[in-house]
Parts: sequence; C-alpha cells; structure tokens
Amino acid sequence: MDAADTFVAEERDGILSGPVRRPVNVSRAAEGSIHDDGTAQALGFRGGTVAGNIHMEQFPPLMVARFGSAWWRTGGLSLHFLHATTDGEPVQAFVGRPESGAVPRAEAWMETPEGVRVCEGTAWLGGDDPNSALRLKLAAARPAAELRILASAQVGDEVRDVPSRLDSGPALVRLDGVTEPLPEYRADKVAAPAVAIDALRAVEAPLFRSQGEFVGLFGAIELQFLAGPVFLDRDYLADGRVVGLSESPKTEIAWYESVLREADGGRPIARLLMMSRLLKASSPLWG
Repeated sequence: MDAADTFVAEERDGILSGPVRRPVNVSRAAEGSIHDDGTAQALGFRGGTVAGNIHMEQFPPLMVARFGSAWWRTGGLSLHFLHATTDGEPVQAFVGRPESGAVPRAEAWMETPEGVRVCEGTAWLGGDDPNSALRLKLAAARPAAELRILASAQVGDEVRDVPSRLDSGPALVRLDGVTEPLPEYRADKVAAPAVAIDALRAVEAPLFRSQGEFVGLFGAIELQFLAGPVFLDRDYLADGRVVGLSESPKTEIAWYESVLREADGGRPIARLLMMSRLLKASSPLWG
C-alpha cells in the first residue's frame, strides 16, 4: 500500500467510514469451491466469491478509530453476510456510534458504492456481548427438520485440545493482498482477522463428519478477543462445540463455537462463533 492508499476514516452524523477498497478473492484457484468461478457460477452466483473472513480484514482500522487499540485485546466483531462479492469489486466499511451500556456496542456494516449491503452486524469492546448480532440470530434459529449432509452432527458435539499454530511464512506473504495491512501485522506478528479465524477453525475437521461432497460458504462470523491479539508463530489449543443446526430452502446450516487457548497455561485468547451454509444444490444427497 503506497501513501496514496493510507487509511483515513471519515465521520459524518456519528458514522465512521473507511476508504473504498477492492478485496481480492485469495482462494480463486481452489477448484470445486465457492471461490472458483466455474463452481460458483454453476450454483447460481455471479462468480467466485470473496470469503467473508477476507471482508472482515477491512474493519480493524475502524475498530481502533472507534474503540481504541484496546479493541485488539477485548473487542469483538459480529457480521452476517448478505451479498456475495467477486474478485476486486469495490466495497466500503462503516461503524456507527456506540450505544451506552455495560458493553459499548455499535452497528457495523459494509456496502457497495450502489448501497447494497454486503454484511451487517455489531462491534463492541470489553467482555461478552450476549446481544451481539450473531448471538441474537443463533437464539432465533429454528432447529433443522431434515439434514442430509450434516446428518451425523448433533448440537452439543465437542472437541478439545486441537493443536493450532499460525506460521508466519504464508501469513506474511498473504499480507500483500490484505485491504488494510496494518503495521503490527508485520512488525509484531499480530494475526490479521482472517488468519486469526483460521486458527480458531482448527476444530472444524474433527468436529464435523459431513456426508459426501458439497460446497459451502461462510454465512456469518463473530470474532471476539478475550485476551488478544492472536499472534503468528505461537502454539495454541482450540476447543470447539456445535451450538446449532438449522436449514433454509437452499442450505443446511451449521453453527459452532471455538475458543483458542495458549498451549502453555491454557489462557483463553479468542473466541469464534461461526455459521456456515452448505449448499444443497452442490450435494448428490439433495439431487
């Protein structure tokens, strides 16, 4: 990023906005995934999608501008993804004025220049927020009537002590495509949001035993720092638990929570609440 692209937050009527950015579809070479143009278009999308965790990397400068650097230690960002974008499409991130209360909470969202909402939710500082955007959605989710891809999963399934480590080599190379490459990502080896989320996703493989082939995409992500930030080149352990299973006419929906702990001492560092959508049209079980 050159000087002309330096982050500058603007405020109008209590709303902070960041610059318009063009996120890169870093997984576009992953054949058979929702990020692959051919696969995505066959499933009715305009093209390979930019992952939701990549969009989250546009928010940290706004979080710091709104809540201060303490956001990296005890802050949270909870987003529901509404509109899939493709490689290089322009988007802009916003955060509103925090509400007064025990946990300062603000609206957060992203939209296209035409005003189409890409994602929306909440951000906050300090402690748990039982009324975050995703906690409320999870509470309102109806249990699934029929699951085929996720037939073997049950609410309450859990795994513990899953090793997780973020090596700096690939993580630092990936910074070339990050929309807001903050200095601490390189200087202090702080994990950018999408990378930190990868550490928390270490529980997915042992937690879920899906049936057959399918294509999935992120429906919503909540990242909360408990004693953050998450760092590269450190050993962690992750615990995971299935907290919800629901469905829509086109998707099976899995909700899980993951907590990342220090491998030495066990101190909780970060928490993830993830909602993933498994596309029925991509599975022969729904053929």
